[in-house]
Amino acid sequence: MNGIDPSRAVYAGMKRAGIDFVASVPCVNLDRLIAIAASDPDTTHVPATREEEGVGICAGAYLGGKRPALLMQNSGLGNSINALASLNGLYRIPLLLIISHRGGEGETIAGQVPMGRMTPKLLEAMQIPRFAPDPSEAEDIVAQAAKIAWADGTPAAVLLDIRFWRGRSL
Repeated sequence: MNGIDPSRAVYAGMKRAGIDFVASVPCVNLDRLIAIAASDPDTTHVPATREEEGVGICAGAYLGGKRPALLMQNSGLGNSINALASLNGLYRIPLLLIISHRGGEGETIAGQVPMGRMTPKLLEAMQIPRFAPDPSEAEDIVAQAAKIAWADGTPAAVLLDIRFWRGRSL
C-alpha cells in the first residue's frame, strides 16, 4: 500500500469535504476509522445500533446544520433502504455513506457473500452514486463523493472492500 494508511486517507477526505458529524455501526474493517472520528474534537461521533438508525441520526444532524457521514457495513444496507429512500431521497437530504463492502473476493465468511454481490445493484436501483477507490485515491474520491451528495441532495456511497483494507492484491 506504499505506506498509505487507508483509514487516515478516508478520514482526510471526509475532513476535506467538511464532514463534522459521524454516526457509525460497528465493523471490524471500520474500527480504526471509527476510532479516528471518535477522537477528533472537531467531529461529533454517535454510535448507532443499526444502519437505519444511523441514517435517521445523520438526517437530524443535517437538519441541525451539520455535514454528516455514516460509517457502516454493506450487510446492513438492506436494513437502511427504506430510510435512505423515504427520508433522504424524498427530502433530498445529502449523506456520505462510507461502506465496508464485505462479501467479495477474499471473504472468509460465507454469509457475507450474498449481500456483497447485491450491494452495487441495490445502490444503483436506489440511484445512489457509488465509488470504490484504491487507498492512494481515497482522500480525493471521498471528498468528491461528498461534493456530489451535497450538490445533488442525495446519499453517495464509498465502497471499501477487503482489498482496500489489505492492499489491492489478495
